[in-house]
Amino acid sequence: MLDKFNTHAFISFGLGFILMWLSEATEAHMNYTAKPRVVLPPNYVKEIRPPSKKGSPVIVDFSIFVVDINSINVEDMDFRVDMFIHQRWLESRLEIPDDIFEEGDDYVTLLPEVFENFWQPDPYFLNSKIAEIATLTHKFTSVTLYKNKTVRYAARMHAIIACQMEFQLYPMDIQVCPIYIESFSSNNQKVKLRWSDSGVTLNPELKLLQYNLGQPLELEESDGYMPEKVGNFSRLTVYFRFERQIGHHLIQTFAPSSLVVMLSWFSFWLGLDAIPGRVTLLVTCMLTLVTMFTGADIPPVAYVKALDLWMAGCMLSVFAALAEFVVVKVLDVQYQYQVNRIPKVLPMRISNMEKGQCATVASWEGGAVRSRKATQTPTTPGQTSLQGNGGPPKPARRQSLLSVAWTDTDTGVEKIMWREIDKVSRAVFPILFFVFVLLYWPILLMKSS
Repeated sequence: MLDKFNTHAFISFGLGFILMWLSEATEAHMNYTAKPRVVLPPNYVKEIRPPSKKGSPVIVDFSIFVVDINSINVEDMDFRVDMFIHQRWLESRLEIPDDIFEEGDDYVTLLPEVFENFWQPDPYFLNSKIAEIATLTHKFTSVTLYKNKTVRYAARMHAIIACQMEFQLYPMDIQVCPIYIESFSSNNQKVKLRWSDSGVTLNPELKLLQYNLGQPLELEESDGYMPEKVGNFSRLTVYFRFERQIGHHLIQTFAPSSLVVMLSWFSFWLGLDAIPGRVTLLVTCMLTLVTMFTGADIPPVAYVKALDLWMAGCMLSVFAALAEFVVVKVLDVQYQYQVNRIPKVLPMRISNMEKGQCATVASWEGGAVRSRKATQTPTTPGQTSLQGNGGPPKPARRQSLLSVAWTDTDTGVEKIMWREIDKVSRAVFPILFFVFVLLYWPILLMKSS
């Protein structure tokens, strides 16, 4: 008797538990399916846009809050932007009961699952390479419904935006990068995008590594014809202005290269007796400039940049100093050759000539007497020649020496060509480089402004 009672109680308990579970599941299912019906009428179709006046599109207000801009890639010509986007439009078909609002509030935040049953605009970033909604455990989106039947959608997004950059003025270039936002499937007669009052707002703590973000941002509203979609579509445009900071390049490129060029001028104070030191100094300066500019972070473009002109000016200055050394060395070799191939007249014969004891002067050439006639006998490259009757000297031998040495008529001091070139180079090379600097920077600043 006791066993039958226990069995009956166990069966009754099991049936009660099953009925209770079915009741809770049915109630939960009814609550889930009833959630969208709180604000949506029974005949609501989310594929149809909200009704509007005849011939007028649905107005969608758009705004952006830029959290961060980073990874400005000059090689791929794009940049990454993290932002909050906000869309707002009027959905007049909603049925909003007052009891869903908390006291004192005129809005209510709905679950993202509920928003999937609403009509949604379809804007997209026209020039984006990647655009996605940020996620952690779920997508960072929210939907807010106001009493006046306005729907507000917000999402946190990451996007990589393509930008056609120009580097003619690098490293003082200014990049203007737009973001185009356009409706994908609805033309401008169905949906019109419009910037809201807030427009585009930047994070006040936003700082870029190599750029200054110029202000203010330009906002545009236009209608663009899309041939692939055969129609005019509403488009929003925001322009970002990136101004490259010149401080990094002044410290890393312009100042060191200027010092290397100035270092090459020291070679003009080194005589030709220090040939190894002079050559080593100039070649080291040239290799330093080559290494400096090849290792710099220069955009690999096919056209000439402002930094290329600076690099060419510096390298040309050092190369000219090296060429000047070759020239003075060749002139010195010629001078030494001319001096060594002309023998000196014995002092005794010179004294006899001065006393008039000899009517003729023998011209020595390699130690042998070639003629008994009076010929010119130079003693040094700058000394006046003598002739038998005291007549004017013949210019043939002097002309071969004038190209490498001459005598100053005022002081009587011998001037050697290669030494004079070194003296002139000490002033000419710095002056030419400073003229190049004075032309380079004002033109670059004027063009960049």
